[in-house]
Amino acid sequence: MTTLPVDSATAATGRPPRQRALLFVLAGNMLIDALEVSVLLVATPAVRDDLGLSLWNTQWVMSGFALGFAALLLLGPSVTARWGRRRVYLAALVVFVAASVAGGLADQGLLLVLTRVVKGMCAALTAPTGLAIIGTTFREGPEHRRAVSVYSLFGAVGFTAGLLCSGLLTGLTWRWSVVCSAPVALVLLVFALRLIPADREPAGGEPVGGGPRLRLRPALLLRNGPLLRSALCAASLNGAYLGLLLLVTFQLHDELGWNSWQTALAYLPACVPLALSLPFSGQLVGRVGTDRLIVAGLLSATLGDALYLWRGTPDSYLTGVLPTMLLVGAGFVLSFAALNIQATSGIPAAEKRLAVPLYQTAVQLGAVLVLPAVAALIGDHGRYRPALLLITAVGAAGSLVALTGVRRRPRTDA
Repeated sequence: MTTLPVDSATAATGRPPRQRALLFVLAGNMLIDALEVSVLLVATPAVRDDLGLSLWNTQWVMSGFALGFAALLLLGPSVTARWGRRRVYLAALVVFVAASVAGGLADQGLLLVLTRVVKGMCAALTAPTGLAIIGTTFREGPEHRRAVSVYSLFGAVGFTAGLLCSGLLTGLTWRWSVVCSAPVALVLLVFALRLIPADREPAGGEPVGGGPRLRLRPALLLRNGPLLRSALCAASLNGAYLGLLLLVTFQLHDELGWNSWQTALAYLPACVPLALSLPFSGQLVGRVGTDRLIVAGLLSATLGDALYLWRGTPDSYLTGVLPTMLLVGAGFVLSFAALNIQATSGIPAAEKRLAVPLYQTAVQLGAVLVLPAVAALIGDHGRYRPALLLITAVGAAGSLVALTGVRRRPRTDA
């Protein structure tokens, strides 16, 4: 990732307050992108009941967003290279707002799912483009690291914010959960119009998106052991996690009669620890190394899945749900940063423009593959045990992949 020279960066961003304002616009957009992953999770039973959908059709309101995200991630760098970061970023925000409103008005499941796919595609453009703008705006070193830390922290907070918003709004109507991010996106758009730096126009009429067009060579990068292992482990972790949350949501609603707010609060131990620990994760990786942390994290999450499978239908939150949420939360605390670091360790800067989208695509594909399978196994008759077996198997497979990294390479430092 290239950066502007110091004087160019200063010229592009103006005074430090303007630079900080730009960072919070970009980070705010990352927050709503992450919020969209979870904002309909606890609302899915209400969506099913209101629109008369099957469980398998209902899960697409979640996996549809992941599908749109994964579908456009690899093409995102080429799109921004052709049209420019500023233009793509602003256009994606506009489409995101329109899709949010259309989804809130949808009276058919297919239309709602299509709007979720479109919003995922918008997130696939704004998330990496925002990170690229940070790379060319903030100087390499502590300034750039602080900016990326803020950007990542907002993303981690976004998932929790989505759960809480959905828990509060679904009690009124699930439609508010669909449109709640639209006003925030509109505010960000107003500020982005003033703060997003213009793309530089190189001589000769080359693309204005910040460098040469990307040559897609995923086969070469997938021969990189750390990147491949990180992608597989992250796909396993994300797929099993969202699959478990989807299962528990319908189980708590259908069998225990929990409302959306109770369910949202029940999930906080699984997501709040990551947001709190993220500022210190780099130090932990530096001391322990990525490989061991990834193994510990995936084993912890898989143990949580297996514990829920073993206990069956929970009879209380404290003994039936909380232990699993704590183990899964610990798994993310241990492995989240380590997976991101290992995915690009040792890869030349020029190749990272493809390595990062490849890794992020794998993360989304984990959800795209696991969520429909979990919903199909549960069916309309509440067959939760087969689905739990699948979720635990996916987690165990990721743990085995992580263990191969420890055997081959004893330690990887940040």
